[in-house]
Amino acid sequence: MEAGYNPRSVEEVFKDFKGRRAGLIKALTTDAEEFFQQCDPEKENLCLYGFPSEQWEVNLPAEEVPPELPEPALGINFARDGMQEKDWLSLVAVHSDAWLVAVSFYFGARFGFQKADRKRLFNMINELPTIFEVVTGAAKKQQKEKSSSVSNHVSSNKSQSNSKSGKPSKRQSDEEEEDEEEHGEAVCGACGDNNGMDEFWICCDICETWFHGKCVKITPARAEHIKQYKCPSCTNKRPRP
Repeated sequence: MEAGYNPRSVEEVFKDFKGRRAGLIKALTTDAEEFFQQCDPEKENLCLYGFPSEQWEVNLPAEEVPPELPEPALGINFARDGMQEKDWLSLVAVHSDAWLVAVSFYFGARFGFQKADRKRLFNMINELPTIFEVVTGAAKKQQKEKSSSVSNHVSSNKSQSNSKSGKPSKRQSDEEEEDEEEHGEAVCGACGDNNGMDEFWICCDICETWFHGKCVKITPARAEHIKQYKCPSCTNKRPRP
């Protein structure tokens, strides 16, 4: 864990939350194959850690008692081969959501956040899709239900590009921009954020999930030469016995 790392304001705690969340989402989506391999059931109790640097790590729990920070779910590796991979990843996602909230409100309690600060922190956290929603695709489904017009616009954009690349909800008129604000924006399948609409995005031809190009290491120039783009999750999918 990060020794001596202590965010003290609501904004700092939220930044810490977003960094850890991004790392965990990466482990359970774009890095799912590597994460699966590291969670060997033959090893001891393992935990999935997310760090403010947006990195993740599978490791043994902290030795100190009590630990410096709340600990993630213990023994996630033991259930790996006893259930479908997607169900196992969803289970880890649920526990990861609970851990993130525990860490954030641990900082809030430690540094004396008042009621208004705790409420503001929760509201900031609640504006983001949960890791479970991102991993299971529920965040994408909710987005589609909220705005069919945005989905239709995305579909028309995708049909005009062989690589299905571009900006998932860019509007061409003031009226459309107002409609976009009302219905929200697409969520990146890797980091779970819907910001950066002025950046390069690319859509998976298999699961139809949108990604920031930088999150999946695809540049606009490279996308021009991709006839069918498969995201890391779809690329790593394999039949289960």
